[in-house]
Amino acid sequence: MSVKDMLLALCVVMAWGVNFVVIKVGLHDMPPFLLAGLRFALVAFPAIFFIKPPKIPLRWLLVYGMTISFGQFAFLFLAIKLGMPAGIASLVIQAQAFFTIVLGALLLSEKLKWNHITGILLASVGMLVLADAGMANQSSGGGITAITLLLTLAAALSWALGNITNKLIMRNSEVPVMSLVVWSALIPVVPFLACAWLYDGSQTIIFSLVNINITTIMSLIYLAFIATIVGYAIWGNLLKRYETWRVAPLALLVPVVGILSAALLLGETLSLMQMVGAAIILAGLLLNVFGGMLTPSRIVRQHQP
Repeated sequence: MSVKDMLLALCVVMAWGVNFVVIKVGLHDMPPFLLAGLRFALVAFPAIFFIKPPKIPLRWLLVYGMTISFGQFAFLFLAIKLGMPAGIASLVIQAQAFFTIVLGALLLSEKLKWNHITGILLASVGMLVLADAGMANQSSGGGITAITLLLTLAAALSWALGNITNKLIMRNSEVPVMSLVVWSALIPVVPFLACAWLYDGSQTIIFSLVNINITTIMSLIYLAFIATIVGYAIWGNLLKRYETWRVAPLALLVPVVGILSAALLLGETLSLMQMVGAAIILAGLLLNVFGGMLTPSRIVRQHQP
């Protein structure tokens, strides 16, 4: 990978890591479902007037939009609104990698390797440590509760379902990344607004829109254009030009950026046990991605004269 492309990849990683801080800031003055609905409305408009729709059946577009867009961000925004720390959310949602592997095995007959199973088990231990530490730290406003943790995991599961849907779509046709991202963004807008009306009520929606401030507007611009349109455009282009193994592992830096940016910009702190839980989860992710390089046969070949 060239230096220029490496820098572009790192810029995307930075944008996606800081994304969780921006979500937290945006939720200060706007309900979660309304913020999410406006975010995807901005992703879709005016981009749909310049990008052709993907040549796929409508049902697949609906499933993709309702899983990777609506499901993922409905659960994630609600979890953060209820107090989930932005930094920890950026790490826990990476459980999507494990959910994707398990769903791939169940639905697509893909094979699970030893590092996948071990990585899942290790990350599960980390989740339990994180949950236990969160319960113990509730009195000090830690924000990690059983509800916020489960909501974030539900977001990760929705993301994984979107990944599986994406695999099924790409099996049957070659779809440009931005075409799928932009046109699928239309799908969750109405469900988000309906949830906002049911969860917060029409008066809260009207008040939030009438009194929207510059901070919320800038958050929406960042979430829609920088994190989504620009981020996916660059990432998709890199995946198209380089092998997946060169690009995908860089996404492991997203939670690192998320935790560091949350500490620097929001003043989030972790207890010792929360840091231990986070470290165990990150170890599980690393094993999942790189553990395949440690197979006995490969080790033997490396040591042969």
